[in-house]
This record gives sequence, structure tokens and C-alpha cells, in this order.
Amino acid sequence: MKRSAATIVREYGPFPDVTNIGRVSYDGTHVWIATGGTLNAIEPDSGKTVRKLDVPAHAGTAFDGQHLFQISGDRIQKIDPTSGRVLATIPTPDGGASGMAWAEGSLWVGQHRNRKIHQVDPQTGAILRTIESNRFVTGVTWFGDELWHGTWESEESELRRINPNSGEVLEQIDMPPGVAVSGLESDGSDTFYCGGGNSGKLRAVRRPKRD
Repeated sequence: MKRSAATIVREYGPFPDVTNIGRVSYDGTHVWIATGGTLNAIEPDSGKTVRKLDVPAHAGTAFDGQHLFQISGDRIQKIDPTSGRVLATIPTPDGGASGMAWAEGSLWVGQHRNRKIHQVDPQTGAILRTIESNRFVTGVTWFGDELWHGTWESEESELRRINPNSGEVLEQIDMPPGVAVSGLESDGSDTFYCGGGNSGKLRAVRRPKRD
């Protein structure tokens, strides 16, 4: 397994009226952060909050290229990012959920204490595949064809690249002591965006270069 220390290239926040950042997504222009009562769009260059949607946003957030998906308790809501209107809902997998990502026409839903990632049908909520982890799963993201997830356990956090079939850990990026990862999203280029939990901060971490 390849292992390295995280390179944090930028910190955003704390933001006005935000005490906790749960999960994170990216729509190609803005980073979306789940703050509890709202889903906020952050401009990466300026770090400013440019929009807020009044939707319950305590757990995973994902973007499929057109719509946002937001976990709200036992439901995953499909949301119009312009109006904030809920267009459809599907059930959240039993056992709760934390992070969420979109890839290959599916939602990938992390379960924190169950230490699992489920591939979920976005139309029905049916579980198509389950990947086991040996750490608490917070954020989930795809970086091209690479599946990554965040961890947060015993005051330690890592970013892990795993085999999407076996769950084997292929690469690990260790966050500094005391720096939590509550949500994870890639920008599709060279950066991970990491929610910082009750620090109220969003962090940009550089993806290690490939040999």
C-alpha cells in the first residue's frame, strides 16, 4: 500500500453561521457543503458563499452533472440546484449514511459506523453492491476510475483509495493530527475537498502525483 502525508493547500472558513460541515460535493464550479439546515455553494477561488439552499443537509451530498442528491434522515432527496426544489426521493440504505458520491450512473453511499460503502440505484434506492471497510467511512468520492473514501476514528483521519471490488486499501493519505475529514469530494483534477466537521472549515488537499 502506498502511504503519504496530506498536503493541505488551502483552508476555507470558518463561514458565517456555520458551526459544522458535514459532507461535500463539487459541481464543476462550486463546492457544496452540507451545514445542517442548509446546503451552501462556495466559490473555490474567493472562498465566498454564493448561494444557500434551504434543505436538511446533515449527511452525504452528491452531484450527477445536473442535480444534487442530499441525504436527509431515511431519505435521499434529488434536488434542483437552481430552485432548491425536491424532485424525487429514494430510501437511504438501512443503518444510516454519511458520505455520498455519483459515478457510473449510481450513487455510492458511505455508512459511518457500519464501515460500508453501498452502490445504490438512484431511481429505486436498491443496493447493487456493498464494499466493506475496516474504518469508519465519512466522505466518498470517485477520482476518475479511483474510488476514495474519508475516515474519522479515534481523532484520526485518512483519505483512502480502495479497490472497488474487494475493498482492499491501495493508497492512504494521512491527515495531520487533530484534522478531521467529515466529507470528501474530488475536483476531477488534482484536489480533494475535505469537510472539517465541527471546525467549520473546508480544506483543499493535493492529490499525490502518480509515478
